[in-house]
Amino acid sequence: MSADESTELGKRPLVAILSGAGISTDSGIPDYRGPQGLWKRDPEAEKLVTYGSYMADADVRRRSWRMRRDSPVWAAKPNEAHEAVARLERSGTPVRVITQNVDGLHQLAGVPERKVLELHGTSRTVVCTGCDARGTMADALARVEAGEADPACESCGGILKSATVMFGQALHPEVLSQAMAVAKACDVFVAVGTSLQVQPAASLAGLAAEHGARLIIVNAEPTPYDALATEVVRDPIGIALPALLDALAEG
Repeated sequence: MSADESTELGKRPLVAILSGAGISTDSGIPDYRGPQGLWKRDPEAEKLVTYGSYMADADVRRRSWRMRRDSPVWAAKPNEAHEAVARLERSGTPVRVITQNVDGLHQLAGVPERKVLELHGTSRTVVCTGCDARGTMADALARVEAGEADPACESCGGILKSATVMFGQALHPEVLSQAMAVAKACDVFVAVGTSLQVQPAASLAGLAAEHGARLIIVNAEPTPYDALATEVVRDPIGIALPALLDALAEG
């Protein structure tokens, strides 16, 4: 943590926001684990984001690239909930966003990159599984549009994938370590749009509560951490989160 960040955190209570798929559904990005989620509707689709299947099967990779090309992420814009998080950050309140999402909408809403921890990576970048070379997803999809069904790394010829954490891959240890530090240090921990069932991300809510944070859960369905929460909000996220965060900004 830099000296500037230490000064910032010393002035006002630190608010940590753990966001899940539910915060982005109003932007047109469907969730995956909800009652109408993609994994419930099409269990076979899970193979497209499973590391072992992706690496072993060229057909899975080709289908994955088509899924990326057609993803609703590219047309999505930040919604009221994302804007509320960015507004809280601009108010001078120390904010750290820990997101399970890979859509980049927090940054598009105006939250500084350094204040967003992407637990599951980002869909806007590609990485080579061989040499770790990185590039933009936009460039890779342009190659798909030009006829490359399974574009290879231009540096070493290795297999390219989105810079997301697939099933079967571990979270980046440094990102997880930073998220845990934020959870321990924060004064308020808001879990929004997440079922709090996927570990180790879900455990951050419990970690924050154990270290004395005020835990607020904003989610339509019950979560395993509701009993630890100071407040549980079931109202629609696009309405509930702006009201909650605007109140926090006012002190």
